[in-house]
Amino acid sequence: MDFSLSENIKKLRVQNGLNQVGLAKQLNVSKQCVSNWENDNVLPSVTMLLQIADFFGVSTDQLLGRQSEQLLDISGLTDEQTTHIRLLTKDLTTANKKAKSAF
Repeated sequence: MDFSLSENIKKLRVQNGLNQVGLAKQLNVSKQCVSNWENDNVLPSVTMLLQIADFFGVSTDQLLGRQSEQLLDISGLTDEQTTHIRLLTKDLTTANKKAKSAF
């Protein structure tokens, strides 16, 4: 996620199948608030920034465009399952790098 805050909010909203009204309802704000955030007219408060990040399951750094990594909540998984997730992630990352370098 290497975009601005406004672009990231919109991208996450769309990825989650929400329109501005739907996101506004989820966050208990007006549709105008969401529109203002997405159009770079107004920045959300720090408290709201945390709520937005929590709602979408991303870090605030990711939401702000400072971190391109995505975080997964693996709490509740066994150590063996966690190891499988790490190996799968490593394999996919390696495959993506090879595919990009082929171009």
